[in-house]
Amino acid sequence: MRKEINRYLKNWPWFVLCSVLAIGLGYTYLRYTTPLYNASTTIIVKDESSKGPESAIYADLGLLSGVGTKNIENEIGILRSRRLMNNVVKSLDINIQYFIEGKVNKMEIYEIIPFNLQVLKLDEQKLKERGGATYELKKMNEDLYQIRDMASGRIVNAKVGSPVDLGITSIVLGPGEFGEDFNQPIIIQFTEIEKIAAHYRNQLGFIKEDKNSNFIELVLADPVKEKARDILDQLILEFNRSAIEDKNLIAGNTAKFINERLAIINGELDSVESGKEIFKEQNRLTDIQAESNMYIQNASEYNKKRQEVGTQLELANAMLEYISSNSNSDLLPTNLGLSEGGVNGQIDEYNDLVLQRNRILSGSSEKNPIVIKLNSQIGQIKGNVVQSLGRMRSNLQIGQEDLQRQASSIGSQIFAVPSKEREYRGIERQQSIKETLYLFLLQKREENSLAMAVTEPKAKIVDRAYFNEIPISPNSRSIYLGTVILGLFLPFSVIYIKGMLDNKVRKRTDIEAFTSSIAVVGDIPRVKRTQEIITLNDRSMLAESFRILNTNLQYLLVNLKHKKEAKTLLITSSIKGEGKTFAAINLSITLANTFNTVLLIGADLRSPKLQPLVTDKEKKLGFSDYLVDEDLLLESLIKKSNFHTNIDVLLSGSIPPNPYELLKTEKVELLFDQLKSQYDYIIIDTAPSMLVADTFALTQYADLILYMVRAGYTEKELLEFPVQAKEKGTMKRVCFVLNNVNLSNLGYGNKYGYGYGMDKKNFWEKSKFHKSSTNGLATKSEISIIEKDIRA
Repeated sequence: MRKEINRYLKNWPWFVLCSVLAIGLGYTYLRYTTPLYNASTTIIVKDESSKGPESAIYADLGLLSGVGTKNIENEIGILRSRRLMNNVVKSLDINIQYFIEGKVNKMEIYEIIPFNLQVLKLDEQKLKERGGATYELKKMNEDLYQIRDMASGRIVNAKVGSPVDLGITSIVLGPGEFGEDFNQPIIIQFTEIEKIAAHYRNQLGFIKEDKNSNFIELVLADPVKEKARDILDQLILEFNRSAIEDKNLIAGNTAKFINERLAIINGELDSVESGKEIFKEQNRLTDIQAESNMYIQNASEYNKKRQEVGTQLELANAMLEYISSNSNSDLLPTNLGLSEGGVNGQIDEYNDLVLQRNRILSGSSEKNPIVIKLNSQIGQIKGNVVQSLGRMRSNLQIGQEDLQRQASSIGSQIFAVPSKEREYRGIERQQSIKETLYLFLLQKREENSLAMAVTEPKAKIVDRAYFNEIPISPNSRSIYLGTVILGLFLPFSVIYIKGMLDNKVRKRTDIEAFTSSIAVVGDIPRVKRTQEIITLNDRSMLAESFRILNTNLQYLLVNLKHKKEAKTLLITSSIKGEGKTFAAINLSITLANTFNTVLLIGADLRSPKLQPLVTDKEKKLGFSDYLVDEDLLLESLIKKSNFHTNIDVLLSGSIPPNPYELLKTEKVELLFDQLKSQYDYIIIDTAPSMLVADTFALTQYADLILYMVRAGYTEKELLEFPVQAKEKGTMKRVCFVLNNVNLSNLGYGNKYGYGYGMDKKNFWEKSKFHKSSTNGLATKSEISIIEKDIRA
């Protein structure tokens, strides 16, 4: 786990840089994003079926059953209705917005506006066709404003107090309420009422305190917190106004019905009283009651019942007549005194459904499934009311006929009474019925007037609308946390994906994880091109790495320690460019610095690299020429190196057409037998073993094979080649040398101070090459030529 973590920790500058950039982006976003503020209010939607000072009156009149709070969701639907929000927008004129141009964004001003704008006329159709209208207003002087249409560029001068026609609207400008002066242009934006209302309907939120509670919290988010507060207050006001209008609508229909019946009963009562008066005058009657007192006493009970039945029958007929002459959208009068309790309940249920349908229909259409369902229920209940009234009328008629038969029986007992008395009693009976009904309707009319006078709001405000000073969006804490996470995630994901897709050898552990059959004897660090050759008393990281390599090689060559012949090291790799020549030169210098004589052989006959290292620039004959030409002497081909006195160089010579066949000749063995007796070490710089077979022709002469692997260049799959070569026996004594290792991947070297004791040079010393007077080092120009050829 520590190794995995270190893989990311060594790239800490990228994490820091990405985090700083991400935090900067977060700060820029917070700086230029318009914040949103929350405003909220809490209300209680009253259950009007509950008892209270006014509830008793309403319950007695039967006017509250249609507007009772039976489903809180319906009330929330009304609060969210398009009609109410349109009324709010019109009342507050929030379809007209005022902005001040900022450096990046526009800032809306709401309460403190430096001028007063009154809209005389607004053409909603033209506004809808244009998709809104925007004007720029500048104050020229105390009495003159300049208005420019932002779409067409048309400029209009407007005097204070004079109407101005802007095409879609006519306005009048006046001084502001606060008397503030302003020099900055003001942007005035006109938007469709429906569009603004739809926006705020979508922004409006409702929170129910409890399922069984009538508490509702209304929440609205807006960049202008004062506007959000005012919208909520106005919405509650419009809701209460709508509820009161619904309540008064029932009372108004009831008053209309009572007045119509009073007019009819009043005419009938006048007719009865006039007939009674004429009857008495014609028959000169004074007090017939005294004459028939005994019979009246016996018939009083039946007369009373007939009177009650007659009243109920009149009410039933009147209700049936009223229902037949009105549509399903009209409310039915309630609590008129019908004795049938089931009919009263059905009328209350009918009114409830009609009101609920009308409230939903105000913000919807006839095609709404809920409206269709309610229409079906209304028609069904209305039919039930008609059937119930019909049954009631039939029962009353039967009762009336029964009473009539009983009255006839009593009438036979008073048959002896003159016909005038009977006629007079009939007139009085009709008069009594009409008077009773008339007084009853007068009482109901007064009660209904009292109900209309009581206008208690339906929604009681618990907390008036207020806003929070802290914006809800954007949340700075969340933004900064998100940017930090993003800043850390980006480099992490890049490193992770890069590591997952990376097929290159990067460090020693990559080789050790691939194979354990071949040891890694050295790590050569990545160095600048100006430091590619070791100098005497060099204490650089490059020199230290080759000293460690030399030490490890001595352990591998311990069996050859007492051997008088030269120890032969062959340097090869899988492909070109892995640092064979670079390692051969610096290993030669390292060995030579310990007072060993070293011969460096250029055995890459296809691509010679060692020509710039010899002092003799004229002759380029070498290894291949010796193998071909029998007349050439080996001593004449070996040259002194120009970078160390203890190093000789045998160049590869001319490029032959058949390098492999040439290296398989017997003369190669004679060459090595002759050279091993003259030097302490022989280092062979060969061709890439995976590309050509030349190297395998020389492995039999090597005491140890150094297989170069270049970090960040050699693919891991190429390591399979030397492993298979060792298993087959073509490379018996082989070990890996990892070249060009990043300092962060050196492991112990970077962590514990690779190059301990190294002299620190100043800038001037680093820019010069120092030539030692005792080792015959090359000049600066010569070394530059060598490095150039090595890089090539």
